[in-house]
Amino acid sequence: MPFQDSSFFVGWGTLSLINAGLAQSKGHSGLIWWFFSLIFGPLATLIIVIMPKESQGE
Repeated sequence: MPFQDSSFFVGWGTLSLINAGLAQSKGHSGLIWWFFSLIFGPLATLIIVIMPKESQGE
């Protein structure tokens, strides 16, 4: 089985937490992006990196 190695899941979970922090630093919901990252992983990272920073009502 390709996902038998537990380090895969540890890495995927770590990536989702990093993505949540990155999304929050750009003014987006960390919880939503954490969940999205659990499903889509590296694709979510790419989306977060290219999306603009949320404006703070300026």
